Formats: sequence, C-alpha cells, structure tokens
Amino acid sequence: MFVRMCLVATVFGVVASSPLAARQSNGQSDVATVAQHQAVRSALDAVIALEPDSHNDLIELTQIPAPPFAEEKRAARYADMLREAGADSVYIDGMGNVIAVRRGTGTGRTIVIEGHLDTVFPEGTDVTVRMRGDTLVAPGIGDDTRGLVVVLTVLRAMERAGVQTQADVLFVGTVGEEGLGDLRGVKYMFRDGGPDIDAWISVDGGGLNRVLHKGLGSHRYRVTFKGPGGHSWSAFGLGNPAHAMGRAMQMFDDRAREYVAEGPRTSYNVGRIGGGTSVNSIPFEAWMEVDMRSESPERLDGIDAIFQEAMQDAAAVANEHRKHGEPLVADVEMIGDRPSGVLDPSLPLVQRAIAATEFVGGDPQLSIGSTNANIPIALGIPAVTIGRGGSGAGTHGLDEWWVNDDGHLAIQKALLLLVAEAGLAGLTP
Repeated sequence: MFVRMCLVATVFGVVASSPLAARQSNGQSDVATVAQHQAVRSALDAVIALEPDSHNDLIELTQIPAPPFAEEKRAARYADMLREAGADSVYIDGMGNVIAVRRGTGTGRTIVIEGHLDTVFPEGTDVTVRMRGDTLVAPGIGDDTRGLVVVLTVLRAMERAGVQTQADVLFVGTVGEEGLGDLRGVKYMFRDGGPDIDAWISVDGGGLNRVLHKGLGSHRYRVTFKGPGGHSWSAFGLGNPAHAMGRAMQMFDDRAREYVAEGPRTSYNVGRIGGGTSVNSIPFEAWMEVDMRSESPERLDGIDAIFQEAMQDAAAVANEHRKHGEPLVADVEMIGDRPSGVLDPSLPLVQRAIAATEFVGGDPQLSIGSTNANIPIALGIPAVTIGRGGSGAGTHGLDEWWVNDDGHLAIQKALLLLVAEAGLAGLTP
C-alpha cells in the first residue's frame, strides 16, 4: 500500500522566472567533471559500440506483449537482460517491478533510473515489429520499450567501461505506468518499507531535449448511475441511468468550463461511456470514465469538487423527474490518482539534466508531464523525466514508429546524468 500519499498535494519549491539563465554552477561542473574521466569517456564510446545490441534488444522486448496488469513475461526477460548486463543482483518485487542493483562505494545514497514495462495495448494485440527502411513500426516500440533499452544500455556501457559510482544505482523496469495502472509500480517502490531512494530518473517520452521537473496531476473516476431498469414502454417513468448520466455530463461541463477559464492550466474529459442492454430497455446502469488534470494540486482538488457535486446533483434531478420505482444512485469510484508537484529548477539533479542535455548537443527544455516521476516529485524527492531520443510518433497507436536518428545521444545523456548524480568513485563528493 502506498502510504506516503498524504504529502502529494504540496508544491515543492518555487520555479525561478528564468531557470536556464539562473542555473547554479554545480550542475554544469558535475557533468563536465565526470565527462572528462577516462572511464566515463570509455562508457560514452561504449554506448555507440553497443548500438547493434540496443537495436536487437528493442525489437525483442517490443515483441514480448506487456498489456496493462500483465507485464510478467516482459519483466522476466528484462530481468534476464539486466543480469546478463552485469548487475550485482536482480529481483522482481511484490508488485512486479524489475529491480537491478549496482552497488556503489558506500555513500548510503540510492539513485534510480527507470523505464516502464507496460504498454497501453490489450492482450492479443499484434506487436510484431515491422521494418520500413530504417523505421521500426510496432505498438509500444517507443513508449516505453525504447526507454527500457536506454536504461539497459546505460548499465551495459558502465559495466564495459568499469565506471564505478559512489551511490548505489537501481536500474528498474516498472509496472503500471499507463492508464488504469495508476503508477502502481512506482507507488509500491515508495511504500513504507520500500527502498530508500534519494533521486529518481525516468526515461519516458520522445526527443533529446526534454527535462521534466513538474508533475502534471490527474484524478480519474468511473461513475456508474444505477437503477432498477425495465421495458422502455411498460416501465416508462422509472429513473433512467442513461438520462441521468447525460445530465451529469452537461452539468459538469457547464460548471467546469467556467472554472478552467482562469488560473493554472486545468483540463477535464469524459473519455469512455457505456451501459444498457438493448434499444428498447431502460438501462439498469450507465457508466462513464472521467479524467481531470491540473498543474496545481489546489486547482485539481477544485475541479474534483465540481465534478463530485455535479454527479450527485444530476442523480437528484433524475430522481425528482421519475414517476415511480426505486431512486437512482450515482456510484463514484476513483480509478486513478496521480499527484501534482513542482521541483525548483535550481536543484542539482535538474541542473545536471540541463547540463547533460547541452553536453550531447541538445537544447534543454524544462517541461511538465504525467510520468512515473510524479510520485517522487510530489514527495519532494529530486526527480526528472528525460526522453528516449531518436525520432518517432504515433504513441499509443498500432502504427507507432521509431527511427534511430542519433538515438545514442539520449543514452549518453542518461549515462552522464546518472553518473553525475550518483557521484563518480574517487572524486570528491
């Protein structure tokens, strides 16, 4: 059980007005210092030498299905890959996360670098990788299978070059990042009794330049309007769950539209609807799934309150209009809770991510998003999400594609960031 969520409504730090211009020197100097070390230079070269292996790993892992809540087969193979890469120990925890431990020299700190194992695609989806010239096409090829390969290749390169860090490093493949997985993998890692984690690096999303230091929070609900149901003619006059749900959507939209017109950016969406048995039956239930997001924890709570009130008001109106029968009820179930949070861009980890991006020739862009990093960010633990590199598009689609357009630069960036954050053995912390 994730028991630290009482902290997630807090926004940590104050965002500087010009964080790139106001960077602290420690981020740049840390990356520059480790990049000059012979072992690190060798590791950066190893990333390029390992390109054929990274290519094959990407195809193999993509073709192992990892539907929501069924990541076991991919997890087992990824664990084998991390063992073969040279991790000191590898295990699968009680939630299904794959965790590879690479021990440091003993500072007592622990740094995580991770990608997520799961995809959005249901069981039975054809995940065969198709080649179109130099383009790889398959569901999940980028999101986040390429992220897993970045993590794996960083470990291989460090092992090949003999890079030794001061802090322990956990190379992780997490479960439950997508959809209704509700970040269950990372929440489990931050449970009471879980590993003590001092910094977190997620590899998720495209491109080279992204440095995500703000977590976009979301609340997700499944609302089910329930009633006795009956024949559309003979039982006419019963409370109709479908009618109530339509009214609920209208009420919510009218009220929420005014709310989101001002203040920190906030959104809402009815994404799925269902219910009923036939066109000539009053349904006994109708349901919808709703997503709300905001940069601000307070604004997220505010639109949530508007939503809750609209659902109950719609049920009350429907019951006033019914002619006979039992009253309708609105069953509101939370199915997703991703906390918001902001980390000060002057934090060393964020500055190191900026410096590592620049070192490999990128143009760092601070950003916000909804990733596994939401959890540590909301807990005030230094965390960033960086991109997988290369070029790609079609995320969450059957024709998702990825091209290795200087994809090694993202792996080199991840390696530099990780070593700078974990500390290079032999250097003064």
